[in-house]
Amino acid sequence: MNDLILMTIAVVLLLLGSVVSYRYPRAGFFSAVAAVMTAFFACASPEYGIFILLIGILNLISLDAIRSKIRGIDYGLVGFMVIVTMYIFNTAELSLVLASFVLVSVPTYILVMMREDEMDVEVGVKYIVFMVIATVLFLTGAIILAKGIESLYVLGYVALILGLALELGIAPLHEWVPDIFARADPVPLSIIASIAKIVPFVVAFRILYSTATELTGAVMVFTALLAATSMFIGNIGALTSREHGRVLGYSTVANMGYLMSSLLAVTEPEFLPLALAGGLLLLFSNACGKIGFFSAMKGEDAYSPFTYMLSFSFLGVPPLIGFWGKLFIAITLIRIEYVWLAVILLINSAVSIPYYLRLAKELGKAWHTSLTGFIVLASVLITLLTIAPNWFVDGIEALMPLILIEMGG
Repeated sequence: MNDLILMTIAVVLLLLGSVVSYRYPRAGFFSAVAAVMTAFFACASPEYGIFILLIGILNLISLDAIRSKIRGIDYGLVGFMVIVTMYIFNTAELSLVLASFVLVSVPTYILVMMREDEMDVEVGVKYIVFMVIATVLFLTGAIILAKGIESLYVLGYVALILGLALELGIAPLHEWVPDIFARADPVPLSIIASIAKIVPFVVAFRILYSTATELTGAVMVFTALLAATSMFIGNIGALTSREHGRVLGYSTVANMGYLMSSLLAVTEPEFLPLALAGGLLLLFSNACGKIGFFSAMKGEDAYSPFTYMLSFSFLGVPPLIGFWGKLFIAITLIRIEYVWLAVILLINSAVSIPYYLRLAKELGKAWHTSLTGFIVLASVLITLLTIAPNWFVDGIEALMPLILIEMGG
């Protein structure tokens, strides 16, 4: 009950700040920071919550780099996404879990259109069409799985996975990602590519774990093949692209392929904590990297050593956060006898080296005291939080009793 009260206070703070920000935009920022900090104290897992808090505040700070037509309101939208992301482990009710999926997605419909002093409706329409289809597929699949009808299980599973693939940008349902990433403003893209990716993964993970009794090997292979396809298409696309936004788009496709492979552990409860920890750490690495690189694209004065650090995290260089994410997923895949997919993951990590180093070189500049420099530095510091990751893995293990969702049957 205390958690619910704190979450309610956080939402009220956000609403009040959004109203005041119509006249005083800066009030929107401070109220959003206060709201997400309040929500942190209600989060079911402090280990999970601290990453969401830091990534969320970084997203809020990055909004200062753009003067949009909804300045002030944009802080409220991002703050709301962060609060919902904090809340996702606090409930076991299917309706609220699915509502969280929708509530994180909808604000991005507005954010993606933001530009300096204008709104790009054309980009927004294209993005919204894909996201609406993704949401319909995901919700349809989730409801079918929740009904527990054995003859419809495969249909529900495939619908949910395809909805997730379209939502996150997993190949072959990835076509919107490089196009949107090449055309939209870097600031809202850094939000869409970071905090907006976490809830869809967590919701899918929880639903699949809660309904995994009907999963068969053939159905799991479908997920594995999607993951492998996304890794290859994403990395090959990034290698052959020169435009920074498009490279980061294809990078997202590859990273979401790595992430998809962690879902294969839902039938193996003993490996579930490691798989979930790996998936979340990979998402946090992706978030830090995307925030840092998109900010560097916007500000053009990121310090070169910091951009290389972000690239090293993406590549999985120890002891940065990206290394632990990939390591935990690879170990899980080996233990559940998907060795071939673990090998593909490692091969693709090696394939990605040239374009990540190229991004670091082209976006890295000399040191300047600036907002961009601060954001990139903060992103790097977050990647260092898991030099010794035992504390995070222990926190995820403690979270396991809350993963199961109450299905309505």
